[in-house]
Amino acid sequence: MLESVVALMASIGLVALTALTGGVFRPDDWYRALRKPVWTPPDRVFPVAWALLYLLMAVAAWRVYMSEPSSARDAGLVLYLIHLLFNAVWSYLFFGRRRMVAALVDILLLWMLLSLVILLFWQVSTLAALLLVPYWFWIAFAALLNARLWRLNPVASSS
Repeated sequence: MLESVVALMASIGLVALTALTGGVFRPDDWYRALRKPVWTPPDRVFPVAWALLYLLMAVAAWRVYMSEPSSARDAGLVLYLIHLLFNAVWSYLFFGRRRMVAALVDILLLWMLLSLVILLFWQVSTLAALLLVPYWFWIAFAALLNARLWRLNPVASSS
């Protein structure tokens, strides 16, 4: 029981560390001045969506970690950790460096890594994989938004 609680807290801690980059590199005047597609969500939607998605991610990883050891479990957890790095880097690239193309490459790689994570998690825990599906759709949407922002504002990007 204690191991399970410690593992869940560690999983939440990892996603909290990842989320810190979103807290450090946030939308600013540069972002607010960009031309945006009409389907861009209001800024207030993002922290709520991310809080829920990070919680789902933490629970999914925890469920997989607590499952029986297997190659799918181990590979899934390693890819999950790598994907967290790509998640953290996106805010730095997009908001911190204003490099929309680099951020787009990052988020596309993140989306592909997440797809692999879901496939591996599915082999270990169907519920864990399903918990990541809303996040998968959110990343796909964010990648489309990133691409559209770049296309609407090619000179606003540092890359």
